Amino acid sequence: YELGYGLYGMRDLPYMEGLGHFARIGYKHVEITLRPGWNTEPTLLTRANRAEIRKRIGDLGLTLVDVMEGMQPASNVTVDQNLERLRAAAEMAHECSPGAPALIQSPIGGRPGTWMERREAMAEELATWASKLDELDVTFCIKPHSKQVMGTPEQLLWMLDRVNHPRMKGVYDYGHFMAFGLGLEETIRQVAPRAGFTHIKDTIGKAPDHRFVLPSDGGVDYARFLKTMGEVGYQGPIVVEVSTDVFSQPGYEPVATAQRMWDRLSPVFRESNRLGR
Repeated sequence: YELGYGLYGMRDLPYMEGLGHFARIGYKHVEITLRPGWNTEPTLLTRANRAEIRKRIGDLGLTLVDVMEGMQPASNVTVDQNLERLRAAAEMAHECSPGAPALIQSPIGGRPGTWMERREAMAEELATWASKLDELDVTFCIKPHSKQVMGTPEQLLWMLDRVNHPRMKGVYDYGHFMAFGLGLEETIRQVAPRAGFTHIKDTIGKAPDHRFVLPSDGGVDYARFLKTMGEVGYQGPIVVEVSTDVFSQPGYEPVATAQRMWDRLSPVFRESNRLGR
């Protein structure tokens, strides 16, 4: 497994500079954030900008594994507006990648506790998005989120079964399941076989009074995580996510944090790969 890192935690840094730091530190897999408020939002990037990003990623020997979105089905945004946002994300997934198109990954919004009343409408719109994925030539991964409507493995699996499209997959992010007191190995075995993408972060506290922290700061054993991922045959990217709960703190240093995560996690990944997991 390769350890990846994203621009989500580098909001105030020029994106070309952030990519350079990733390569210098040692990361090979990178994530670009498309959310409003970041300098890689699609509306801010011309075709020339995208070509520059693609060249930069290629020249640095990096792989763009995913683009991060924040789309919400069955919300106050119309289906057509969401389909246009999906198209824009797919363009970025193709135009910024020097290799195969990046996948798109996104939580799906909504208030916690409204699952039963919202799930059918959300599934219906997600199925509409899924119907466009072959044409757009992208994979879309939906992410359970402990502070949103779809938070548990069971809810994710229900949604994937209901949408039932080979290009719509799940995201495994133990930080969100940890908030509900669920086990690491148990949730990997539930979700990872249906996941196309993985974020790693930890959680302190229990939902709804929890906060996200950096990987290992909440006690997750990443050697065990990698061993179990290997046992279930997971083959997708694994990317560190620096949560808003972390980067909004006074004194947060984006580059130093990326370096610290590499120093902490890359030996665990190297040892796991050596053992053939």
